[in-house]
Amino acid sequence: MTAGIFVAGTDTGVGKTHVATALLRGLGRDGVRAAAMKPVAAGLDPGAAVQADVAALAAAAGIDAPLADVCPYVFAAPIAPHVAAAREGVAIDLGRIAAAYGRLAARAEAVVVEGAGGVLVPLGPATDMLDIPARLGLPVLLVVGIRLGCLNHALLSALAISSRGLRLAGWVANRIDPAMAEADASVEALDRRLSAPRWADLGWSGGAGAAPPFLAGARRLLAASGPG
Repeated sequence: MTAGIFVAGTDTGVGKTHVATALLRGLGRDGVRAAAMKPVAAGLDPGAAVQADVAALAAAAGIDAPLADVCPYVFAAPIAPHVAAAREGVAIDLGRIAAAYGRLAARAEAVVVEGAGGVLVPLGPATDMLDIPARLGLPVLLVVGIRLGCLNHALLSALAISSRGLRLAGWVANRIDPAMAEADASVEALDRRLSAPRWADLGWSGGAGAAPPFLAGARRLLAASGPG
């Protein structure tokens, strides 16, 4: 059975793509043929053929796959997915996402699926981001952007994941604010309060455009995460 993980974030701009590409690169170093997926993306640069996050994920993946499967829904405006979809007259269909995931899983040993925004970002009138891992049967890896307010955001996100019957497989501390006071104390507080292990603590990388790291022991971490 193909392994899979859903990379969620406590908010937008916390480094989900940074972590997802690190995981893909780590799997590649461990000899795992891994596919990338971002079911919903918003914000297509003028003149670009591929949305920036999708391009980064595809470049880090260990297999080639049709972009229509890697990203079934891409919207031009950099706004909330349900608003972007409504503006373009599109309904985000979980069945279409599941079908694309199935095709990717048939090609690979693992699939890394990246969400958009925070865990409860709406996809439509009655759906949100956590409906994707629920539909796909995936455990969740939570990316926490270490900045002021991250404790509340992380704990609320973990509570939402648990309340939906999903399993939090792990979390990643991503130090997106190099000037944050007592950042170590925040990471230690989350170590104590979150029910899942910390997979990595990623230091400040210099912001957008920095080379993605690789997540050491990715094969072992993914195997330990098990099904959702």
